[in-house]
Amino acid sequence: MIIVMQPGATREEEQRVISHLEREGFKVHLSRGIERTIIGVIGDKTRLKAETVTALAGVEKVVPILQPYKLASRDFHPEDTVVETGNRTIGGAAVQIIAGPCAVESRDQLLEAADAVREAGATMLRGGAYKPRSSPYSFQGLAAKGLEILAEARERTGLPVVTEVMDQNLVEDVAAVADVLQIGSRNMQNFALLQAVGQTNKPVLLKRGLAATIEEWLLAAEYILNAGNSRVILCERGIRTFETYTRNTLDLSAVPAVKHLSHLPVIVDPSHGTGRRFMVAPMARAALAAGADGIMVEVHPRPQEALSDGSQSLDPEQFAALVREIRPIITASGRELERQAV
Repeated sequence: MIIVMQPGATREEEQRVISHLEREGFKVHLSRGIERTIIGVIGDKTRLKAETVTALAGVEKVVPILQPYKLASRDFHPEDTVVETGNRTIGGAAVQIIAGPCAVESRDQLLEAADAVREAGATMLRGGAYKPRSSPYSFQGLAAKGLEILAEARERTGLPVVTEVMDQNLVEDVAAVADVLQIGSRNMQNFALLQAVGQTNKPVLLKRGLAATIEEWLLAAEYILNAGNSRVILCERGIRTFETYTRNTLDLSAVPAVKHLSHLPVIVDPSHGTGRRFMVAPMARAALAAGADGIMVEVHPRPQEALSDGSQSLDPEQFAALVREIRPIITASGRELERQAV
């Protein structure tokens, strides 16, 4: 449940309410908005008498949160969350374009891709050092060497790095390099990993699971939030349905749905969502028109040579055309593409 404080409540009154809740064994999350403060209460609500709390000075009302996810709920946090990383903001008025190859294949390949996407207008760089693959015989990434190359690319281009962490034992190593920790769709319900990234101070990009409902997706985010990390970004990347023409079915209805239910920013990955190069640009345009806070696009210098996901990767020229196409949509929505400071 949440406790809504009166508009004129003092900090001392807030602290008395928090102290009362903590004495009763509840976990408390404070959210200060523009007009009023909301105190989120996590724990066995049967032990909390609403009338007792309502009687405390400064309390306006006690409201139950009906959804199974609490901290991710807009009831708990009415205002949109804006996630900061370096000089980047995800959510709010800014739109981010995260681009780069599926996997870091070599130093030359990654640096060439990084230079190309930055020149075209990307605001963040993606690239997998550790790659979860369906087949054990597929390219699995360069691991620690890949992280070193990503760090060099960031130094060279100034683009913040988004890369996946696959195992809770790798969180510390990946967090030492990544500006944003990505949780892939296969790991969306790897609860030990979610708790591990929740204990870091790094933003976490949480991809929707292969067949996850919106509620399951938000509950996965809840694990990260409940572990203490409020910097969560959701990523719609398509779900598995009966349709076989596309790699996945990109659920763009999830963008307004999540924004209605949750305060967390949401971006869209049209590359994995379709698996087909010619569909990436139109679905990226549609995602931003639907209100997404950004897109994540796979870009490879030579897609026909890519060791993974070549069929859905754009080449630099195609990516530059995509950026030109989405600028009017971003402007029309009253937002702006956040440029990298030089």
